[in-house]
Amino acid sequence: MFIQTESTPNPATLKFLPGQTVLEAGTADFPAPDTADKSPLAKRIFSVDGVAGVFLGHDFVTVTKGDATEWDHVKPAILGAIMEHFQSGAPVMDADHTATSGHAEHSGEDAEIVDQIKELLDSRVRPAVAQDGGDITFHGFDRGVVYLHMQGACAGCPSSTLTLKMGIENLLRHYIPEVTEVRPIAV
Repeated sequence: MFIQTESTPNPATLKFLPGQTVLEAGTADFPAPDTADKSPLAKRIFSVDGVAGVFLGHDFVTVTKGDATEWDHVKPAILGAIMEHFQSGAPVMDADHTATSGHAEHSGEDAEIVDQIKELLDSRVRPAVAQDGGDITFHGFDRGVVYLHMQGACAGCPSSTLTLKMGIENLLRHYIPEVTEVRPIAV
């Protein structure tokens, strides 16, 4: 098994590509070791000292290191943990837990606008964000403001504010005049 690695715009995060499907559908975000109990893969990666976050996508694993940790010290152990997991045949997620499909539900008078926002996020934004080892999910729309949550490599990335404001906000405002602003939220 050969696992490729790619850098991301976030210097604290690397994207690992095991060359096979990680999650059939959705994503799974584990921002701390105590959140990884539903994923044997995430638990195994968190066993590497210095790992601060794990994010699982369709065909990639994004790992965030702690500030005091150097990639040269943890990258080989992370590669080993991912390889061991896939060779063991253990599931990525426990049977009673599934990955999230992303967006929060929204109903009411803005339902049509929200459907347009979600469609643009799914077709234009999420694929680009996944290239960088992350995901972005819709969490609400209120009086022209779209609330989004960034995960994986995008969470805490120095360029995420620029991505939200200059990229996503401009895109949504162009196609949906009711959108006036995009704001990040922490979940």
